[in-house]
Amino acid sequence: MKRFSFVLVASIVFLGVVLGSAGAQSDNPLETPVKLLVPEVIAVVDHDPAAFTQGVLLYDGSLYESTGRYGESTLREVDPATGEVLRSIDIPEEYFAEGLERVDDTLIQLTWKAGVAFVYDLATFEQVDTFEYEGEGWGLCSDGEYLYMSNGSPFLELRDLETFELVFSGLVTLQGRPVQNINELECVGDYVYANVWMTDYILQIDKTNGVVVAVIDTTGALLSEEEAATLGEQQVLNGIAYNPDSDTFLITGKQWPKMFEVRFVESE
Repeated sequence: MKRFSFVLVASIVFLGVVLGSAGAQSDNPLETPVKLLVPEVIAVVDHDPAAFTQGVLLYDGSLYESTGRYGESTLREVDPATGEVLRSIDIPEEYFAEGLERVDDTLIQLTWKAGVAFVYDLATFEQVDTFEYEGEGWGLCSDGEYLYMSNGSPFLELRDLETFELVFSGLVTLQGRPVQNINELECVGDYVYANVWMTDYILQIDKTNGVVVAVIDTTGALLSEEEAATLGEQQVLNGIAYNPDSDTFLITGKQWPKMFEVRFVESE
């Protein structure tokens, strides 16, 4: 399975020092302040506890979700107001499904180690194409110009929307340090939001230079202590979907019983 990295944890400790000079500006990435944000919960929605969430996105009133694990992977349409699964297709058991994104009237679903992305018709979930790529596939999002793809490394790959060809690979840094295990992605304006595998953190990344401008700490803010105590080590925070109509995010985790509509606000 994917490896836990202590890089982000060390960076978060360092962040405490940086926040003390929030008004300062510097060209040195080690001295540039980073905001610390937390989720403000607006609403709570049921989520299928069997869904090993790998990627989610909101479009035209529906939540589209990719779930993983060999022999259990699916592509789903979900009612974001109730969590009800409206339709679902199974992915062949030899594939471990990963990140998901919409491009026009299609959905692109990554796979973990197979080097294959499946392309589906949005309306019917019929597979209409495949793309091939080197390395692992983790998260995927689009800003309308490029696809942004993560692979568990500190790099985000920019890919062509139509051909999926690699255009550029850029390093993601927090206080000048590379960030490992970048996972599920959501593109919003000038930023890419990214879950960090095996942590309670979401990063807000400036997509023009790969610099982390804010860290969102969800520790203790979502599931209750009782709910969290029932989860295994793999059942971690993962899944970010942005709703432009309300300027809110829908976030969840792997096999979590709930989804949370949130805003990211500055920590007190």
